[in-house]
Amino acid sequence: MYEFKLADLGEGMNEAEVAEWLVKVGDTLKLDQPLVRVETDKALVEIPSPVAGRVSEIRIQSGQTAQVGAVLAVLDTPGKGNGASQTTGANASASAVTTAPVVASPQAQPAPVTAAPAPKSRVLAAPAVRKLAFELGVDLEQVAPSSATGRVSLEDVRAYTERAKAAPVSAQPAQPAPGRDQSAPTPPEPSIPAAPPERQPLTGLRKRIAEHMERSWRTVPHAVAFGEIDGGELIALRQSLKPIAEQRGVRFTYIPLLVKLLIPLLKEFPIFNASLDEEKREIVYKRAYHIGVATDTPEGLLVPVLRDADRLTLIEIASKLEKLIDGAQKRTLALPEVSGSTFTLNNVGSFGSGSGVPIINYPEVAILAVGRLEEKAVVRQGAIVARPIMPLTLSFDHRLIDGALAGKFLARFKDLAEHPQQLLLDMK
Repeated sequence: MYEFKLADLGEGMNEAEVAEWLVKVGDTLKLDQPLVRVETDKALVEIPSPVAGRVSEIRIQSGQTAQVGAVLAVLDTPGKGNGASQTTGANASASAVTTAPVVASPQAQPAPVTAAPAPKSRVLAAPAVRKLAFELGVDLEQVAPSSATGRVSLEDVRAYTERAKAAPVSAQPAQPAPGRDQSAPTPPEPSIPAAPPERQPLTGLRKRIAEHMERSWRTVPHAVAFGEIDGGELIALRQSLKPIAEQRGVRFTYIPLLVKLLIPLLKEFPIFNASLDEEKREIVYKRAYHIGVATDTPEGLLVPVLRDADRLTLIEIASKLEKLIDGAQKRTLALPEVSGSTFTLNNVGSFGSGSGVPIINYPEVAILAVGRLEEKAVVRQGAIVARPIMPLTLSFDHRLIDGALAGKFLARFKDLAEHPQQLLLDMK
């Protein structure tokens, strides 16, 4: 019996889904016959059979997920005793795909000295490596492995191919050494091993950011809508308010204005200020308006939270934001100041970017990114004029929000931002 296990296919994979079995129970297999297709988060891989034999059992069915090292199928191999050659252990799970066990003859007798030599062991290589070698016409036995374990990698095959292309063509073919088999391929020159890559553990804030972004990207089906606003009126309003704010010791940017513009919008479209309860499958509409503002820090991106933004005046928003951003950069914020946001605003223009596509700040359902204000040529009343344009990008959870609603949200924001004097009517 031979236990065919799911080997590590590389790229840090720890599980894969069995996409399709290419054989069925009772089928007789040849060595290297395509056996199964498995799907990882990166690719669909066809794995050949490492032994010749008959399929006696399939344990992981199509559509099921298996961990690395799990037994996918059991194969009957000729002349095998019970358990004598069964693949076990972590090392065996890797060799289940890339190596072939030596198959003893059912009538094996002590061989005389003149008997034929034992067959060469199979080159250690993952299925993806074998597929690439086949496509490039490369004999894996001629590829020098860079790994200490003797396993040939994708990089080894590509390096071998590049060396073959770069080899100069001699004017006269070199004469073979006396007694040498002229049909045998010339082994490649030994490659100089490259310096090993530097590794650094993913720790601290960077690790938490990575985990949070990974969860959001894997959990939420992101969709994106784009827009832009003419920032002329927004610029004029800020210029008129900035000296007054500075007299009170407050730095006045565009963000307080944008936050204030968002509040009536979130009340008009409450789904954008909601979240999805994954377990109960219920939409949770938030009645508080806690606006997160993405902030760049030396250790990574933090999102300090402006709590109850709907109850604050413009000058209060500006003052609190200044303190929150300063605290984020110094890593002195308390937990309530960096958690519990209901909607996030990301000013990618402050990072020096014209525009960008943000990832939703889970468990929120939307995030708005505003780009840098730049003069662009636009048509106004039939004439081409230069106007300050601010790009908008809205990422939203497509489970709860459709594209049409996202378009209406951006159109309404555009209307408010291009006529910000409306704020004065509802300002608290």
